[in-house]
Amino acid sequence: MAKKTCIPVKPWCPFCGQNVAPPQAPAQHKMNEFIMGQCQCGAIYVSDATGHNLGSAMVECLVHAAHDNWELAWDLMPDDDYLTDQIDNYDEVTHQVIETRNLDGRAVRGVLYFVRLHQEFAQLAAQKKAAQPASAEPDPPVVRLPVEPIRDPKRIRAKASKTNVQDMADRSDVDGLVDLLFDDAKTLRYLQRLLYDPEPDKRWHYAFIMGKVCARYASQKPGAVSDLLHRLFEACSDSAASHWGLIETVGAIIAGRPDIYGAFAAHLLLYRNMPTTRVQTLWALAEIAKTRPDIVRGTPFYSLLPMLAHPDSLTRGHAVLLFGLIKATEAKSQIEGLRDDGAMLTLYNEGKPEQTTVAALVGQALERLAA
Repeated sequence: MAKKTCIPVKPWCPFCGQNVAPPQAPAQHKMNEFIMGQCQCGAIYVSDATGHNLGSAMVECLVHAAHDNWELAWDLMPDDDYLTDQIDNYDEVTHQVIETRNLDGRAVRGVLYFVRLHQEFAQLAAQKKAAQPASAEPDPPVVRLPVEPIRDPKRIRAKASKTNVQDMADRSDVDGLVDLLFDDAKTLRYLQRLLYDPEPDKRWHYAFIMGKVCARYASQKPGAVSDLLHRLFEACSDSAASHWGLIETVGAIIAGRPDIYGAFAAHLLLYRNMPTTRVQTLWALAEIAKTRPDIVRGTPFYSLLPMLAHPDSLTRGHAVLLFGLIKATEAKSQIEGLRDDGAMLTLYNEGKPEQTTVAALVGQALERLAA
């Protein structure tokens, strides 16, 4: 029998899908038996090199996520207040996942254990932290979404099909789609297929519905939504494939749970100069900026400034909308130069088309800049 080929891979966060940095010894040593790290999405992880001390690793990871507040940590309830996951076959020495569990004759049995507090409890832990230095920056707004209840494991599970998924999506039955998704993971695949509808209005509607469904599903299954985002970005990078509905959906998903998937926003800028995704990229960033302008400002958004002078009115209008939402005073003079731009354009809000003009968007942007 042929030996299994060892292909090491970088460890990733099971909640947001981003690669994680090697765990380090904490700056302040307390009980710390494990080295630990923090993902961009806020998840805390610890490394158990042997895989035999997961109980202790879980406790230490949870306490660290609660900013060393033991009382708060013990009050938190799994699933309701925080999520956990782990990456097996982790090698601390090389910071790699070794599926064969053996590297150059050395056994690999390590585990990276992850804890991610829900947003409101992460903020509560930060507020309770002793001697927390005051920050000059205001706290980002919180996207408060209820945690989806755990489904009864003894329930009779429904089966997803192209027909019933499309029917619920057309009726905007988000509750039904969320229930169906918890019963059958293929629901996401069928929703993604709807994005290739030739009618633009339907594509924008389906993108909006997917954002709503994924926001709720991510409260219990963030890894599955992260996988979907990776598939959507991969499809966008395929020059031979249609990009219909993809960027819009990425924007809707990130906007629905920016606390989990905000790190993906920067990747949208890769598609800013493609004719088939330019406007959609601006829309997606604007959608995220409605609740988390700090995330968009944390990207190299200056590369979008030339869009304000673009010959296409859709591009100009969406650029004005975006820079107004993030209060980009750097673009104020260019925005003011468009006061008399009466070009008509269509914006999509919550999946529905709305007619407006560049000048009207300029007026709204200048009001935001003056606030």
